[in-house]
Amino acid sequence: MTDTSLNQRLIDAVDAGFDAQIRFLADLVRLPSLRGEEASAQDFMARAYADRGLQVDRWRIEVDRIRELPGFSPVAVSYDNAWNVVGAHRAASPTGRSLILNGHIDVVPTGPLDMWSTPPFVPAVRGGWMHGRGAGDMKAGLVANLFALDALHRIGLAPAGDVYLQSVIEEECTGNGALACLERGYRADAAIIPEPMGEELMSAQVGVMWFQVKVRGRPAHVAVAGTGANAIEACWPIMQALHRLEHDWNAQGHPAFAGHAHPINFVVSRIEGGDWTSSVPAWCTFDMRIGLFPGMSLEQVRADVEACIAKAAAADAFLSANPPQVVYHGFQAEGWVLPEGTEAQAVLARCHDAVTGKPLATGPSTGTTDARFFGLYAGIPALVYGPTAERIHAFDERVEIESIRRVTRTIALFIAHWCGTVQR
Repeated sequence: MTDTSLNQRLIDAVDAGFDAQIRFLADLVRLPSLRGEEASAQDFMARAYADRGLQVDRWRIEVDRIRELPGFSPVAVSYDNAWNVVGAHRAASPTGRSLILNGHIDVVPTGPLDMWSTPPFVPAVRGGWMHGRGAGDMKAGLVANLFALDALHRIGLAPAGDVYLQSVIEEECTGNGALACLERGYRADAAIIPEPMGEELMSAQVGVMWFQVKVRGRPAHVAVAGTGANAIEACWPIMQALHRLEHDWNAQGHPAFAGHAHPINFVVSRIEGGDWTSSVPAWCTFDMRIGLFPGMSLEQVRADVEACIAKAAAADAFLSANPPQVVYHGFQAEGWVLPEGTEAQAVLARCHDAVTGKPLATGPSTGTTDARFFGLYAGIPALVYGPTAERIHAFDERVEIESIRRVTRTIALFIAHWCGTVQR
């Protein structure tokens, strides 16, 4: 069978199952898989894997098993209900290359519901887009992995190598779900992660670090406010100092992000403090997410952040004697650059061209993905390539339906040409 003939059969097979794929995606979006609440959605994925005859591995992540591994990020929540799911196609007599098809089930919080045009967990299709929290980031990609494999089965073929469909948690805050898959022994010759990349291949990603700054003040009645020390107001110069550090890092630049005006972002994402409106606040805590370039060590980044905060505190009479505390409570993620010239990238480029008639574009991401675990710690080429989505992490998140179709076709072709095929 020629490549052209096989490609067309797979494209037609994806199309034949596409209405069912969109219904499946809608059902998955209806399950609000927020942090700590992913179990129902993971059960849904486990049933789908089992229905297709895949070997299902569903396990609760044990922090103590991954705590000392490279890439681990500290957690501040219970993992009692933290479940990963893998569906494995194991070739009877493997003759082809193996593949990981990875995606994350967890979604970020919705924010105020009245700021959504339609309820976030009630999927709505309008104008060729599916709206809903997690529809784009990244349930559409997770589902594309599954239905791409379905396309092979629909035409009587199976991969000639092992294929592992991974539905992981914690991508949005630590990456410990993907790390737990590595600890469990899942390895392959390549990995695809269909994050919403607009049908481009991600060439690099920044690292991400989360931390909290805890500031203590001195309470006083507001009638004599000058006798106290306002913990909330004391946070402002610390934030300003951190943004100056952000400016300095962006000025340094990185070759993988050449032409990008501002790849490193420091964001104050959460703040709380004080106890009473008529009291000078005695405490304040703010959370910050910062980016870092590939090659920057986490140890040095933490040292730079802590030195920046200490310098800002030294300029305040009260804080100089009562220094703020820095607490790391999530992402401790290194940046990563996709190696050039891999065979996996070449195969993906050919498959993308066969589907779209266009060359595969590449570009860096100012966010992070689970690709770093495969690329940095397991030596597995990791291709981040997925559909077009808009307003991820924002109100009215949506994913373009025809983009899902094209990405599913491309992944189906990739499975066939990377793994090889055998008759079922």
